[in-house]
Amino acid sequence: MAIAKAERLMNLALCLLGTRRPLSKRELRESIEAYLEAASDEAFNRMFERDKDDLRELGLVIETVEGLDGETGYRAGRDSNRLPPITLDAEEAAALGLAAKVWQQARLAGAASGALQKLRAAGLPEDVDPYGTHTALEPRIPVHEAAFEPLMLACRDRRPVVFDYRKSTAPRPEARHVEPWALECWRGHWYLAGYDRERGAERVFRLSRITGRVRATRGAFTSEVPPVVTVRETVAAWAGENADRSAFIRLRAGSGYPLRAKAINVRSVDGEWDELEIPYGHGLDAWLVEFGPDVVVLEPAELRADVLDRLRAVAAS
Repeated sequence: MAIAKAERLMNLALCLLGTRRPLSKRELRESIEAYLEAASDEAFNRMFERDKDDLRELGLVIETVEGLDGETGYRAGRDSNRLPPITLDAEEAAALGLAAKVWQQARLAGAASGALQKLRAAGLPEDVDPYGTHTALEPRIPVHEAAFEPLMLACRDRRPVVFDYRKSTAPRPEARHVEPWALECWRGHWYLAGYDRERGAERVFRLSRITGRVRATRGAFTSEVPPVVTVRETVAAWAGENADRSAFIRLRAGSGYPLRAKAINVRSVDGEWDELEIPYGHGLDAWLVEFGPDVVVLEPAELRADVLDRLRAVAAS
């Protein structure tokens, strides 16, 4: 059975790092099993030169030494291949530790864990608390949506994507062609910010509403990526938080506590009803419908019309 290239490179690196004197090609061929399988000297020479170039591209410093007998020798000195000391303060160590824990459900989990182990091997103390405190609580950011990983890679590689998206107001999903900019978690949900090509504007998409597979497309971005992508602020404004507009409703006394928690002002009308001023943003009509006869929308008129339309649809079904 042919030996995998990764194993062959590892064995060559170990030989070059472990020797105290330069090793010739002949000695390396006799020491590494994969080289013994080479069909000829020419095949071995090609294999060895490729492997040597690959190790150098990976950062290994390989010295070439001419021997007294005229034969070229190779070695990788430990001093030349030792990383400089890495010093991290408590906040940096906490950030690295948390980063290694975040993507426990994504493809990067193994890479993040490996990177942390390499940092410890290079000088990060084993006893550093990665969160800055000694606690049994371990912060995690779960990722359940299948769309997260392909979108994360598309954001990194600046690659356009297409996916089917289900809006809260649409009966069926629609295809969206997006240039993805950034992913961010806000109040337990993941959102993608990017440029919607068909609408010609920035849009934010909730990952839980993406249906089917995220497909990468060819070509480069057609829009400029902003230097700062404010996903949370965009979602908050879109949802009505920190919005300039307000809605006015009447709420039955003793009910609708989530609405009361959002209220900017509350005024008692009589013993049965209170009047509330609440932030007006996208999705408020769907939320108000959930409270049924305990809510009456006063203004704006379009919000009142949207709530009535939803109530009629519910009654008709």
